[in-house]
Amino acid sequence: MASPRLETFCCPNRDASTEFVITFQPLFFSAICIGSAGLSLIFSILQLLPKRRGYRRLGQYPLPKPASSSRILFIISICDILGCTGIIMRSSIWLGMPNLVRGINVANNSDVWPEVFCVGSAMWIQLFFSASFWWTFCYAVDVFLVVRRSAGISTIILYHMITWGLAVLLCVEGVAMLYYPSISSCENGLQHAIPHYITTYAPLLLVLIVNPTLFARTVSAVTSLLKGRQGIYTENERRLGTEIKIRFFKIMLVFFICWLPNIINESLLFYLEMQTDIKAGDLKNIRNVALITWFIMGILNPMSGFLNTLAFHGWTGFKVDCSLQKRRELAWDSASTSAANVGGYNPIVGSTLLYQSHVQEAKNMTGKNMTGNGQPASDAISVLSEGSESSTIEIHISTEHRDYEEIDADGESLGSSARH
Repeated sequence: MASPRLETFCCPNRDASTEFVITFQPLFFSAICIGSAGLSLIFSILQLLPKRRGYRRLGQYPLPKPASSSRILFIISICDILGCTGIIMRSSIWLGMPNLVRGINVANNSDVWPEVFCVGSAMWIQLFFSASFWWTFCYAVDVFLVVRRSAGISTIILYHMITWGLAVLLCVEGVAMLYYPSISSCENGLQHAIPHYITTYAPLLLVLIVNPTLFARTVSAVTSLLKGRQGIYTENERRLGTEIKIRFFKIMLVFFICWLPNIINESLLFYLEMQTDIKAGDLKNIRNVALITWFIMGILNPMSGFLNTLAFHGWTGFKVDCSLQKRRELAWDSASTSAANVGGYNPIVGSTLLYQSHVQEAKNMTGKNMTGNGQPASDAISVLSEGSESSTIEIHISTEHRDYEEIDADGESLGSSARH
């Protein structure tokens, strides 16, 4: 699990609240963390692996290149996987090497390895989960900028600079303030630890507060864009708009479920820390709730990686494709950079790809026709298709049972509408 209490525990003169939660059934808690992180790690990797699916001929419709949004979702999953790896490593050593853990409690200990393990594992977990928060924020910004036609292929470089730069900067700054003047003799009191908690929870609170607003504005803009594309709002446009809302809702639902317990737990521990005696009888209920949320964090924080992949791509199945065939489009909104052959066969990818293909065909035929708002129709459409020059919103809609003639008919109807 990801909590600033992990770094605070590395100080021999840690506060009473940190001592209370971390030393309560530590072996059982570590076992829970290993189980949750292990399951999340396995299923997250399984979700990202290419799958064997049936083949569907797309005919004349080419596969577009991936957008920055698909890369962001992939990077978020990688950060979650690396964070789970840190949790497994820390909890495994906690279970298997109790002598090393006991060395953390000794002030002025000549053996530096307990402190190295404590600080290193805690910073590893904080860094990658913090990066995952920043990337989640960048995803919301990206999809909003896409519909505003303000994002380009070079934007991903800026996202890398922002996310990794801020994650490393805040992590190092918070830890440096916490361990001043040294790990073995940290300053007493709550004041010196506050900057560390702020740098840990700032990106988390940013996503919880700002992302819903950005997603809501994006949905509103996409709805207007779909209506303005042909002047009508058909069932296809309505279904696509609904899928956008569902995807954003699932992303935020997973985030709230997995990380809101951290906010609750930290608030309770801060309240306990301000009391003269945290073991007082009138604080029993608060202590119990703090312990309950602490164990919930141990389960849900690591599971965020797997749950995110479900929110991003849906369940992709167990049939892993181990072949080395190139130009294979993945079933979970591929992150491959190669374009498929126009006349070749490709795996089933859902109605996003098919819709994008129809839109791409319509865009090629409309040329420089103008939309009602005075902008080129191709520009208005390109934000929903995976063009090579812009990032996009990708929606996964399962269409394995859709009739092939209906797909071709939709493509012809879009083309004829564009010509008129």
